[in-house]
Amino acid sequence: MGGITVFVIERGDKISSLSEVYLVGGSVRDELLELPVKDHDYVVVGSTPEEMVGLGYRSVGKDFPVYLHPKSQDQYALARTERKVARGYKGFKVYTSPKVTLQDDLARRDLTINAIAKDKYGNIIDPFNGVADLEAGVLRHVSPAFSEDPVRVLRTARFSARFGFRIAPETLVLMNELVRNGEVDALVPERVWLEIARGLMEQNPSRLFYVLRECGALARIMPEVDVLFGIPQPAQWHPEIDTGVHVMQVIDYAASKNYSLPVRFAALTHDLGKGVTPRDSWPHHVGHESHSVKLVKDLCKRIKIPKDSRDLALLVARFHSNVHRTAELCPETIGDMLLAVDAYRKPERFEEFIQACACDFHGRSGYAKKTYPQAMRLRAAFNAASSVDSGAIAASLAMIVSDPTLLSASINAKVREARIDQIKSRLT
Repeated sequence: MGGITVFVIERGDKISSLSEVYLVGGSVRDELLELPVKDHDYVVVGSTPEEMVGLGYRSVGKDFPVYLHPKSQDQYALARTERKVARGYKGFKVYTSPKVTLQDDLARRDLTINAIAKDKYGNIIDPFNGVADLEAGVLRHVSPAFSEDPVRVLRTARFSARFGFRIAPETLVLMNELVRNGEVDALVPERVWLEIARGLMEQNPSRLFYVLRECGALARIMPEVDVLFGIPQPAQWHPEIDTGVHVMQVIDYAASKNYSLPVRFAALTHDLGKGVTPRDSWPHHVGHESHSVKLVKDLCKRIKIPKDSRDLALLVARFHSNVHRTAELCPETIGDMLLAVDAYRKPERFEEFIQACACDFHGRSGYAKKTYPQAMRLRAAFNAASSVDSGAIAASLAMIVSDPTLLSASINAKVREARIDQIKSRLT
């Protein structure tokens, strides 16, 4: 970790009239790790809501007093404490007062690496030894209050995926307790997805799921994924054997290529159906694609996955095996698959579809650097089929077919035939 950049409050800035202002949380942590700092968050000690508003700060906090700086739009929160009053991550009563100290505020935070502050002179305030944990690569809870908030299970797993840090044994104990006592079950779907989505976008998303599985939370949050661990696959196709391990390799490969969230979610869910295929058929999973489609639908409904991620995941679950077999498929089958995935109307999503299928191929032991000719073949088929002028075909048929229903069917049939001819000529 490098040196600290001194944080200076400019003369004449209204905030300088406040009692004490500290840079806190992720901005201090990331600066210490020499990572880009995206947002600056501040804690104000010794002030009141009335004073903040009087100085021109705009109140934006719903659950606790947070204000936006009138010029920079950075967030300034009044120092606060909180007390658990009900189940779930929203079951807290927040207390703020000019008497709440900086250490009081830092003590309510989740992990020691997030409970570090810096004053306006650049001095580090570290009452819970977060700097030492940063240097050691450890995620450690600040206080026993960690076990009051189930979101902290997800956040800790996400930070492990981001930084590659190990979790302190005593913190893992508290995470297990949050699962055993049912607190994790009280998480609302929107917050579950928010943390899962953030974790998928980290550098090593598999760590998120391994940590959640280690503390038992994955079986409660995403049982469809948890059950994949321990299910065998054919060794000739999957040297890693274990389905869960394979899925983790797939999402890590997607992360290594910096693919979008929809691609990463599709990579995570493409093989869910292998979790429900009959045991007596293992290691083979014939027909797992249709099972995957149903499970993806159920999962997306339960934790309210956004439409773009849901739709791509459904297409990849249904067709990824066909994409892997593109060299064996006849032009008619390829043409119908292109139509089914809506490639002509949504070419950007079609490219994401190919990316997710390629991740499935590369996410196997020893396959990361192998070529995937199926992707090139499918793109070639799409480019050939896209050259068909469907408008011209429709115009010519409209001159000879008067019945609207018959005309529509005739246009669809003729366009399909022309596209298949183009695919055939390009691929053979």
